[in-house]
Parts: sequence; C-alpha cells; structure tokens
Amino acid sequence: MPAYLQCIEEVCGERQEPGKDSHLCLRCGGLLEVKYDFSPMDPDELRHTWHQRRLSGEPVDRSGVWRFRELIPFVSPGDRIISLSEGSTPLIGTRRAGWWAGPVHLTVKHQGVSPTGSFKDLGMTACITRAESRDVRTVACASTGNTSSSMAAYAARAGMKALLFVPYRQISAAKLAQALDFGALVVEVGDTFDEAFRLLRELAGELDLYLVNSINPFRIEGQKTIVAELMEQRGWRPPDYIVVPGGNLGNASAIGKGLRELKELGFIEKVPRLVVVQAEGANPFYRLTKEDATELVPVDTPQTEATAIRIGRPANWKKAKRALEWTQGLVESVSDEEIAQAKAVLASDGVGCEPASAATVAGVRKLCQAGKIERHADIVCVLTGNQLKDTEYIMRHHADEKSSRLLRAEPTLEAVRRVLEAPLAARAW
Repeated sequence: MPAYLQCIEEVCGERQEPGKDSHLCLRCGGLLEVKYDFSPMDPDELRHTWHQRRLSGEPVDRSGVWRFRELIPFVSPGDRIISLSEGSTPLIGTRRAGWWAGPVHLTVKHQGVSPTGSFKDLGMTACITRAESRDVRTVACASTGNTSSSMAAYAARAGMKALLFVPYRQISAAKLAQALDFGALVVEVGDTFDEAFRLLRELAGELDLYLVNSINPFRIEGQKTIVAELMEQRGWRPPDYIVVPGGNLGNASAIGKGLRELKELGFIEKVPRLVVVQAEGANPFYRLTKEDATELVPVDTPQTEATAIRIGRPANWKKAKRALEWTQGLVESVSDEEIAQAKAVLASDGVGCEPASAATVAGVRKLCQAGKIERHADIVCVLTGNQLKDTEYIMRHHADEKSSRLLRAEPTLEAVRRVLEAPLAARAW
C-alpha cells in the first residue's frame, strides 16, 4: 500500500515520495503529512482482527500502536519495529471530576501509564521505526521534557545515539533524569523551548541529525492510533468531545487525522468535537481562534507551571487548526490556579497526572460554565503525562497549604501521637 508525504498547504499540495524524508515541504517549506492510498477495508473484519491481536503473544501485537498497523502502513516487509509495548492505556471513569467539571459524563484516557510515562511513546515508536529503516544513527529533539525521555528510551532500544536540547532549568528534573538514564546527551540552552528548538533546527542539517519533534510527520502517525484504541474501548461508540492539552499541538493534529481517516474508512459515523486547552501564559493558539486570525502570533516568553505545554510558538498550529475546523472543535485557555484545582479533583478520584494533563478537565469546566459544552455531555479527556513526571510541582503546592499533610515527629510514640491528634480528631486531610 503506497505511502507518500504531502504538503498540507492548499496552495502547494506538493507530493513527495517518502524515500526522500524531509520534515518540511521542499517546495514551499510547509508542514508535511503522511498519506496513503488505502485499499478498501472491511471495518467489521478489521475490528475483529484488532481485537484478536490483544490475545497474541507477539511483541508487535502487544503494542497499542502496531496492533492497528493497517492504519499506519508505511513500514516495509522486513523492517524492524522499535517497540516497548506502548499504548493499550486505560480508559477510566472519573465521577467526582465529571461532577465538578459539568456535571458531565467524564472519562480519562490515561497516557501516563505508557512505558516512559507519556503519550509521546505512541509517536516515538513510529518515528524511531522509520529512522531505523533509514539507517539513522543519531536522533535529536528539543523538548519541555516528555519528548526527551521518550526519544532517549526508543533510541536506546534501537541502538541509536540521542541528542537533546532543553531550555535551561525550565523542565522537570524527573523528565531530565529519565533522558540521562537512557543515555541521551543533553544540552541546556536558551530560556524557552522555542529558542532551543530554533537552534536545533538550524544545526540539524550540519550535524546530520534526524529530528523527532512533532514536525516529523511519522510521529503523528503513531500518535493518531490513540483514536482507534479509544473507539475500540468504547465499543466503537464515539464520545461527544475529545479534549487534549495544547502545547506544540502535535497531539491535536494527530487525533484530528485519526478521526478523519476512521470516518473516511467507515469505522465511525459520528465525529467527536476536538477540544484543545492551553495555559493562559502560553496560549497563542487560543488567541488565534478567538480573534479568528489567519496567522498565529507567538508568545515570546511563555509562562505556566504546566511545563509540558509551556510553548509559545507551536510548530503544528496549521495542522491543529485544520483538525479543529473539520471537527467543529473548541479552544479554551485556563489559568495555573484552574489547572491546580482540576489536578486536585482528579486526585480525589484516585487519578494522578502531570499539570498539563489536568488542563483538559479545567478547560471542560470553563467551557461548561460558558455554555459551550452542554451538561451531561459524553467527554473523554486525554491525560498526557504521569503524576511522577513533575514531583516538584506536587511538593511545591502542598508546601503552600495552610494545614500541611506532610508532618514530622520525633521517633517516639508520644511524639507521633501528638502530631496525629489534631488531624485524626478532625479528619482534616
């Protein structure tokens, strides 16, 4: 089944054979996407095949990406699949969070249980598999954290070298530790992700680096499979809304592409509305849609505690805008305080996540209060990162509480009784 790359710009639309890998159109410099001349498919037959693969012991079938390989047929026979059994993430009901946000019927698709703790693994298995087929020896990315740990893990799996550019002291230590543990070479440079990314792109050709940021169209191919897995978990009944946090907007782009292909191939009738939620201090995409502008105006110094979405110049905004228009989607912007509240409510349901993930639930609440999402709507929020991705955030916020739940006592029974007396009596935790 032929695969090719095509420029997304309507005035260009240049078709490029995938054997000449490039991240940007060679004619106009626009973003590329992977396209296929799909053969006719029998949705019922493929649904059965995908379900049966869940019972298989084959490594390729244990992956929640490659289990749906008919949707990403860019791999040639004999190519080595670079996988860590990514995907197959849970869909969890969150009653308390749903009541707080709406009330709405709210479930979360928790990508934080992926091998390296974030949704990036879905795209990275596809991207590194593609790099392996091209005999790439060194991969590189700029990152706010999650891409770095994922790239480092999959590069290690493939036997490649990994080079990482990160903004100086602007990412979680936990994420940086992951990348170092997997053997990446790390360069701290600049004050923002956007600055680090610009420098890396300028050096990539000179240093013969294969970029794996989400401008790489094969990253999007892996990430789009979340839609097929989500629909399968729901018995192929689409929700009303799918909500994602918005940083570099690769996830929104991928989900939009996945929905379009499932609709065109006959797997779903109804198309959920896509909702993108950004942090107030890093919300250029929200401003673009609110002002109904045609060009994105970057935020030069993005500010938010949700470091995973602290991006002021999202590379995939045109793909995300197209996905939003096609699904009649929505965009919202939330404050750091609203993100913290949503994170705490999710925790009361026993669901942990990094701050950027909680932005989705905060956005649902804000849109419900504005009357843009109806009460009792069927909503899936994508939680993109694990709770342990940013433990500094957790400790910082709990240290600020007036009545701290982190107690200290001398190692005697009397001392322990004293510190527990008040909270136990009041059940004040």
